[in-house]
Amino acid sequence: MKKYEYEIKSIEAKGFIGGKVSHEAFRRTLNDMGSEGWELVEVVASNQDFGSTRYVICVFKRELK
Repeated sequence: MKKYEYEIKSIEAKGFIGGKVSHEAFRRTLNDMGSEGWELVEVVASNQDFGSTRYVICVFKRELK
């Protein structure tokens, strides 16, 4: 049976009330993790007041060897 390890990375949404995620920061996170063998499995936005996004939380996995 395959076994996996997991990693979580948070990307902060900028702006006065949040909600603006830098595409460059998001792409850089995905590319950095992918180059280390991590696969993106889920992206979740964490909300703050009035439904604006404060963080985008990325969940990655990779197979244990």
